Amino acid sequence: MQRVRMSLPYFSDFGWEVEVITVDEQYTDVVKDNLLLESVPSQISVHKVEALNKIWTSKLGLGSLALRSMWFLRKKGNQLLRLKKYDLIYFSTTEFPVCILGAYWKKKFNVPYIIDMQDPWHTNYYKNKPKAERPKKYWFSYRLHKYLEPKAMKKVDGLISVSVSYIQTLQERYPILKTKPTKVITFGAFDIDFRIAQAHSEQLPIAYHPKGKINLVYIGRGGFDMKPALNTLFAAFKQGLVTQPSLFENVHLHFIGTSYAPKGKGTPTIFPVATELGIASYVTEYTDRIGFYNSIKNMQCADGLMIIGSNQGAYTASKLYPYILAKKPLLAVMHPGSSVVKIMDDCSAGSLIPIGQTISVALQTLNSYLDAAKHHRLPATNWKAFEHYTAFAMTQKQVELFNRVVE
Repeated sequence: MQRVRMSLPYFSDFGWEVEVITVDEQYTDVVKDNLLLESVPSQISVHKVEALNKIWTSKLGLGSLALRSMWFLRKKGNQLLRLKKYDLIYFSTTEFPVCILGAYWKKKFNVPYIIDMQDPWHTNYYKNKPKAERPKKYWFSYRLHKYLEPKAMKKVDGLISVSVSYIQTLQERYPILKTKPTKVITFGAFDIDFRIAQAHSEQLPIAYHPKGKINLVYIGRGGFDMKPALNTLFAAFKQGLVTQPSLFENVHLHFIGTSYAPKGKGTPTIFPVATELGIASYVTEYTDRIGFYNSIKNMQCADGLMIIGSNQGAYTASKLYPYILAKKPLLAVMHPGSSVVKIMDDCSAGSLIPIGQTISVALQTLNSYLDAAKHHRLPATNWKAFEHYTAFAMTQKQVELFNRVVE
């Protein structure tokens, strides 16, 4: 929901009146952060719908929010589309099954629709992975997505994606999409969030224990696909303990909110890698998710920030912009093909270690980064270049695609 939330203040600047349909938060089991509502303009109409209660549906093995809310979203959409004329329907969610409503509404009300691909929908990525590395209920979700994705894609009028490779994969799978308008748009930087976090700073707790050391913080999901990046970082860190013990022994790495599982039930995926490489005493993993503005507070209290990437070049870290806006020494360990690499280079926003980099070269970068964190040196970010990545600029790009579709 972050894409839409950060765009809501700016759609009207480009001539678009927006209404939102969303599932009432009482039916979700994610970490809730009511402060997010402070960033939503009061004039925006937000229609909240029900969903089947997960307490009951989970007994049947059905936990998906998309499936639990589908009937209610369809009902509310029908109601609104009968009341007045809408020019466009925009799906911006990773609950992808709801996107099939686009084809239904297009047929029933003759309204075009756009889908925002923030992640892959149907993917073979996990097909040959060991069972332990697959998402829960993979057998069911793989077949469901394989069935539903073509129903949505064959009638879609335009695509937005955070990665060009997501669009290319869909165009290869559904050649008709090659005739449809598309646009690659990353998430935008939203400095309003930092003002909200500052206003409520006293009520936002710190999730990690500082330990009186140089505290480096990563906030975001873990996962087996991040092991190559972690191996690169941890191998360089281990070597640093040998060559510069006075610096590296005074460092602690905190990984926060790494699991989507309910509180207290997350499975660590980062600490085991540190254990394998013999640096477990320098790494702590907190699997429980924390609120969005809690994340900002934790970043602002850190000595340095880290972004750990997937082993896939298509991966783009939506958290990148808050990390830059936090104005802390920043280190990214990413696939060379990730959009994060280009953005950080364009804005001179921090240090980068490509996945698979040699230990000696990675250690040089890590040394420089740790020295900056130790002495609290701000990164030399090019804020003029950064303007191209703001939420305002990204909203303008979305609207350009909207206009192409409705014209």
